[in-house]
Amino acid sequence: MLNSILKWSIAQRWLVVIGAIIVTVWGFVTIARMPLDVFPNFAPPQVEIQTEAPGLAPEEVESLVTLPIESAINGTPGLTTVRSSSAVGISVVKVIFNWGTDIYRARQLVTERLQQATARLPEGVETPQISPLSSPIGTVLAYAFTLETGANTSLMDVRRLVDRDITNRL
Repeated sequence: MLNSILKWSIAQRWLVVIGAIIVTVWGFVTIARMPLDVFPNFAPPQVEIQTEAPGLAPEEVESLVTLPIESAINGTPGLTTVRSSSAVGISVVKVIFNWGTDIYRARQLVTERLQQATARLPEGVETPQISPLSSPIGTVLAYAFTLETGANTSLMDVRRLVDRDITNRL
């Protein structure tokens, strides 16, 4: 079978050359029309909300801060998923929207819903902040600062050090 293909290709070489030229031109035209982006969208639009709640344990942050924000955000048009995490003194809520949703409209809708939730947050909790607009590859690296066992420094001192010295240098 391969011999017959080779014999035909040699006998009809101009037809093979013309076919190769047509396929090559078609390839170049296709490449020229292909949309090109430095960082193509590989994740749906998402909005991240961070709320600081100094002095609250993770369980308190979840019940007093995260849940009211989640309940206010639920029902937003175009919303697909709400993910959250609560840690000591901080609540992070990620709101993920349908593909094709305009990110600026999504941020506006989340801002409107957050205004309703802010009134339900306990006293001492800071105003929820929407993280700056960035692509899903924006979070490249996360650091954790901890204390050695038996250290004479409090976690609040470490926090102040990070806020005052390290954050400004990044």
